[in-house]
Amino acid sequence: MTWESIEQLYKDAGQEGLFYHVNSLSKEDKLKFHKNLLKVANREPPAKLIKDCQDAINLHEANGAVGSTSIKPLPPTSYQSIIGDEKTEMEYYKLGHDAIQRGEVAIILMAGGQGTRLGSTLPKGCYDINLPSHKSLFQIQSEKIVALQKSCPGCIIPWYIMTSAPTRQATEKFFQENDYFHLQKDQIVFFNQGTLPAFSSNGEHLLLANQTDLFESPDGNGGLYRSLKDNHIIDDFHKRGIKHIYVYCVDNVLSRLADPVFIGFAIKHGFQLATKAVRKRDAHEPVGLIATRNNRPCVIEYSEISRELAESTNEEGLLQFRAGNIVNHYYHIDLLSKSLDQWCNTIPYHVAKKKITYYDNIKDQYFKPEEPNGIKLEQFIFDVFPTIPLDKFGCLEVERSKEFSPLKNGPGSKVDNPDTSRLAYLKLGTQWLKDAGAIVKDGVLVEVSNKLSYGGENLLQFNGKEFNEDGFYLE
Repeated sequence: MTWESIEQLYKDAGQEGLFYHVNSLSKEDKLKFHKNLLKVANREPPAKLIKDCQDAINLHEANGAVGSTSIKPLPPTSYQSIIGDEKTEMEYYKLGHDAIQRGEVAIILMAGGQGTRLGSTLPKGCYDINLPSHKSLFQIQSEKIVALQKSCPGCIIPWYIMTSAPTRQATEKFFQENDYFHLQKDQIVFFNQGTLPAFSSNGEHLLLANQTDLFESPDGNGGLYRSLKDNHIIDDFHKRGIKHIYVYCVDNVLSRLADPVFIGFAIKHGFQLATKAVRKRDAHEPVGLIATRNNRPCVIEYSEISRELAESTNEEGLLQFRAGNIVNHYYHIDLLSKSLDQWCNTIPYHVAKKKITYYDNIKDQYFKPEEPNGIKLEQFIFDVFPTIPLDKFGCLEVERSKEFSPLKNGPGSKVDNPDTSRLAYLKLGTQWLKDAGAIVKDGVLVEVSNKLSYGGENLLQFNGKEFNEDGFYLE
């Protein structure tokens, strides 16, 4: 497209303000600006971007307006707890483990986030939560794959790592420098999630990052679907014979990668999409809830149900709405192959009001706000849940202390910080040792490498061994 035609495309969408400074640009910078605008428009026409933002604002303002009478817990046919049910857990484990042995399982890691909140300039997966071993999140997770592969000799579990433009180069470099953490280089596939432009606070105007670029940011974990399509990941799944896909977030140090129990749960019941949940700590814990709306599976915000519903209990005395979302998902390849195009075109955008430093092309200076001044759009991975019939959707309730400790906040914050993640990881390994017969002094915590044990197995060698002080690291 010519410069004039691309400029007209944006002006027709009400974005003439983007071009106030164009006459001051060099020929080279004008060409760069043109290429950037064209790249954005090729993904989404400017008029559609503005409409998407307005729709997201309307959705945000209507949040909670849907009557809570349409919201119900998942039925027993879709919801199961394995807490304390070792027999069922072992049945599911064997089914999932057999699928791994056959080479049918792949893992997707969503790792587009930077460690900015943690005080780090590196991708979040590079972060050291200060374990005795000083392993990064990436290393902890890779060693879980190593352990699983040891349990089924000859199998390879492909690991697809979704990065973002700001984290891609640093992530690949980190893996290279660490020799891919004892995994094969070709079993790891890096691919980028997409980006979306940022908007003014009313959603009517696109913002500039500098003289030649629109301000863009990652498109949320729901951008996974478009990224799978744009990077032809489904084709790669088919080439490798993959049938079952495990998806998780980089910031959960306890996530059980390619969890055989979870995969076996989905296989046993013929679920095409499944998710894990942990019990809410209390009725008013601010966590997304896995439930149904109008007889379709969904994730609802805790603020969308009344206090009465939030506090309601079942005949066992458990909360009716207790399924806390932890963003651990299962997909069958048939569902992804069939639905990906539809999802890319239909799942909604959501509003995130942010402080955005942008280039003011009238004053020729950068504006750094002290309060939220703009909108970033994002998509949520769970917004596809309502497209799945209830008989093809499953939710497995797991023990929080064994599977969920997110790293969301920086050192010194109250919850979900490096200290809570480290403590959860050490407590779990220490409990494994105790279960294996080790004698651990009260208050002592021991780090158990996931290369040594994926989920508490292979530790009988420590039966009777005493651990009397912190700092032990078992490899």
